[in-house]
Amino acid sequence: MEPLHDYESKSISELEKVDVDNISLIANKTISKLCETSNLLVFPKVLNHYKDDIDKSQICTLNENTLTMGDLMGFIGINDTQLTIQSRFTNSGEDYFLHYMVQKVFNINLFDLKHSSTKDKVFDFLAYLFPYHLKEALRQGLFKKYTINEYNNANVKGNINIKRHIKQNIPFAGKVAYRVREFSYDNHITQLIRHTIEYIKKTSHMARILKSDLNTEEAIYQIINSTKSYKLQNKNKIISANINPIRHPYFTKYIPLQRLCLQILQHKGLKYGSNNDKIYGLLFSGSWLWEEYLFKSVLEKCEFKHPQNKSNKGGIYLFENNTYKRYPDYIKENFIFDAKYKNINNDNIDRNDMHQIISYMHITNAKIGGFLYPSKDTDNIYCLDASLGTLRGFGGEIHTIGIPIPKNCKNFRDFTDKMQVVEKDLTEKIKNMELSIKK
Repeated sequence: MEPLHDYESKSISELEKVDVDNISLIANKTISKLCETSNLLVFPKVLNHYKDDIDKSQICTLNENTLTMGDLMGFIGINDTQLTIQSRFTNSGEDYFLHYMVQKVFNINLFDLKHSSTKDKVFDFLAYLFPYHLKEALRQGLFKKYTINEYNNANVKGNINIKRHIKQNIPFAGKVAYRVREFSYDNHITQLIRHTIEYIKKTSHMARILKSDLNTEEAIYQIINSTKSYKLQNKNKIISANINPIRHPYFTKYIPLQRLCLQILQHKGLKYGSNNDKIYGLLFSGSWLWEEYLFKSVLEKCEFKHPQNKSNKGGIYLFENNTYKRYPDYIKENFIFDAKYKNINNDNIDRNDMHQIISYMHITNAKIGGFLYPSKDTDNIYCLDASLGTLRGFGGEIHTIGIPIPKNCKNFRDFTDKMQVVEKDLTEKIKNMELSIKK
């Protein structure tokens, strides 16, 4: 099936009947509902960082005549149908923009990325995410749990295993076979991570992801050093031991890592399995990626704060008694910005978006407010800054800032170079706004 794009509508008559039948299994259903019964890995759900009701959004809607895609991008398989959803800024068949945002958001230090030559790129994206989640998990320390270990030596400190002792130690030579329950770093979780590392190592075009930075290499060394009992032939046994998700009050960062490892190791099995109505894949919310990308590439360096609704981080109160907390996308003294993953102009701004930004500006007495959106309506590499004017009352200007997504790029390196120019220009525009306020 030919790739589709986010927010694209396509006539049913242009699709094969088998594809329409398969897509109908996921159409008009919420992400949260699909994730209950499928092998979908959806971001930001796996980060427990929902925003704007992403869990209630749909991959696509389907009626008698039209298939319409939503905000989500990535790859999804439904039985024999392989559906690729690219960003609407896809460059000559290569979705450089999606790759670029994923690298920025997940801190992947690759510059000249060589994409897989196969049509199936799900594994590539799964591998991209592995170093990020591995490092996040190890910030909580190496996963440890009680394991039952078998020993045969003179330092008895557990329950003697009579049957094994008779088998191994007759005639008696000073050793005793016993088992002991003890904390161990060599367990089913670290073994799962180790198998994932070894699997990626054997994939030539993605092996470099494991050496993308020193922190990643150190994290991999920790896992390898702690899994002395690793054996390749135990892979299926380890996968089976990890079918149930981790339930631990402290090692919470290992939950998304565990699921990601299972997706990587089972990828081919999911694709070529024999189950009916099997649904699997990897999806990203375009709105969430865009919001996180802007913060990590530009706005964090400009000293903006990025309030988080679900973690109750940051935000502003509407009333003096500290009630009704709200969470603008980005906030700084004299600034309120909102990220919008849609093309907007001065004539088509949603009334609710406009009322919200005005309210935030009023509460914080901000001098500059605005919307940051990706633009494909220009061939230049400079941001399109348009002012809607000065508000009545307390004043303050509202801007629409279009961030151009480069077109006609020769390769990913060319795209990256142009995006860095765009980011520099946006940074300069924000600094100039700040200077104008101080005058």
